[in-house]
Amino acid sequence: MPIVDWRKLYASNRAVIDRAGGVPGDLATAFRAPGHATRPSPGRALPRRVSTEPGALEELTITEAGRTRRALVHPPAGVPSRSALPLVCMLHGCTQDAASFAAATQMNAAADRHGFVVVYPQQEPGDNPQRCWNWFLPEHQSRHAGEPASIVAIIRQVAGTTAAWTIDTSRIFVAGVSAGGALAAVLAATHPDLFAALAVHSGLAYRSATSLHGALTAMARGGEDAARLGCAAHATMGRHARAIPSMVVHGRDDHTVAPVNAEQVLEQFMTANRLAAPETCHFDIARPSVTRREAVDGGHTYVRSRWMDRRGALMHELLNVDGLGHAWSGGAPHGSFTDARGPDATEAIWRFFEATGHAATD
Repeated sequence: MPIVDWRKLYASNRAVIDRAGGVPGDLATAFRAPGHATRPSPGRALPRRVSTEPGALEELTITEAGRTRRALVHPPAGVPSRSALPLVCMLHGCTQDAASFAAATQMNAAADRHGFVVVYPQQEPGDNPQRCWNWFLPEHQSRHAGEPASIVAIIRQVAGTTAAWTIDTSRIFVAGVSAGGALAAVLAATHPDLFAALAVHSGLAYRSATSLHGALTAMARGGEDAARLGCAAHATMGRHARAIPSMVVHGRDDHTVAPVNAEQVLEQFMTANRLAAPETCHFDIARPSVTRREAVDGGHTYVRSRWMDRRGALMHELLNVDGLGHAWSGGAPHGSFTDARGPDATEAIWRFFEATGHAATD
């Protein structure tokens, strides 16, 4: 497979991000797991305790179909014993790793505030030289193969671990940025019975590309017709098909993944949801239920749009951020591809997940 230097793609956004005050951190040193984290071993269960240190991470590995993958797990500090907690799976972007992504998004702090577990699967250079998830290849776009299968295996191991806390399996969520956002969309289509809701930050629709050339095309100007992509997502769901709440965050000045992809992700899942739940899900992307223009004090303006289903339940949300390039909105000031002047995407994503909570069992 030809190698793409994704760093060059990201570099096209440096001027926009730098003007906004976000400086990419050193990927090797931006964040390190605390010294007490244990060494990985294949198939190792998580420690039978909840860390009391804010930001603490535990490391685990799992082998699936002969391939070993690492992940970092953050159990929130101070949760009551035997609590059933939500779980958020966070997928990093190209050139990042699990630790730098955790530091950049500050999702661990949100987990401590709100009481949920975070798992950060990690792509290895052996699987993609730039640590991109291979969302654009057919072998990673189905339920029982490739990266979706290995990530789901990690989540099931975390959920099945005996600890002072347990995972509420009706509240497992997936989110990601860029290539990680695109893979999050893949996972929502391949495993709608596992994930209660989806959040895609600066990403692309499921099957918007099925080759490397197609990926570059989709990044530049979007994929094919979003309605057809929605039919493809619904077909992939198969007998597990159901309405998937979805949130999208995207910068209007993103020159790496074109902003048109934001609407395509939403339209894809609006179409898939209509096919899965026609009695409640009829959406028009041009007619949100609620739209508000807001601004960060001293930072970017943005438009928040929401779509409610026929029961009045929140089903889709879009944050379109003015002045934001290809960067995590509202992340750590010196994080890996962050723009601290944007609205807090981490908090917004959790609030969306919390509002759409138990969808997997409805």
